[in-house]
Amino acid sequence: MKAVSDLLLNLMGWEINSEIPDDIKKAVIIVAPHTSYMDFFIGKLGFWHMEVESKLLIKSEAFKWPYAGLLKKLGGLPVNRNQSTKLTDTVASMFNEHDSLFISITPEGTRKLVKEWKRGFYYIALAAKVPIILGVLDYKTKKGGMKKLFYPTGDYQKDIVEIKAYYKGHEGKNPKKSMIID
Repeated sequence: MKAVSDLLLNLMGWEINSEIPDDIKKAVIIVAPHTSYMDFFIGKLGFWHMEVESKLLIKSEAFKWPYAGLLKKLGGLPVNRNQSTKLTDTVASMFNEHDSLFISITPEGTRKLVKEWKRGFYYIALAAKVPIILGVLDYKTKKGGMKKLFYPTGDYQKDIVEIKAYYKGHEGKNPKKSMIID
């Protein structure tokens, strides 16, 4: 898949790379800004290009025929957003079951404009004792990838300021759907 993804990314004008050390084998990857369905396709091509196998948390409503099988093959894990579950604990426990695991999450939780990010990515990383990789798809520059390693301290309010500051200036496909980062 690497050769195909390299070709497609090149044809679309994207430059994707990883600035994360090779010895990192487990992490929660957040990708922002998330404003389009295209993020999934470019992101998946980017992971294949970087030779990173990443699982993706995707709303369970998307896992209907004819997409269910394809989404699962592409690493999709269905998330029921309408039930009060212990999703954080469930996903965090997955890290104990694998020698290498990367789970991608869009902190906005939707492609629509939101005022606040979902906190699950942070608490999953904290519970699993894994770093957060700050990933980006910047449509303005057509550059993206896994860019920065962040270790949560347990002080969400302090940490989220630093995490969001990284994304300042990055532009999603639909900038009007991207939250303004203070």
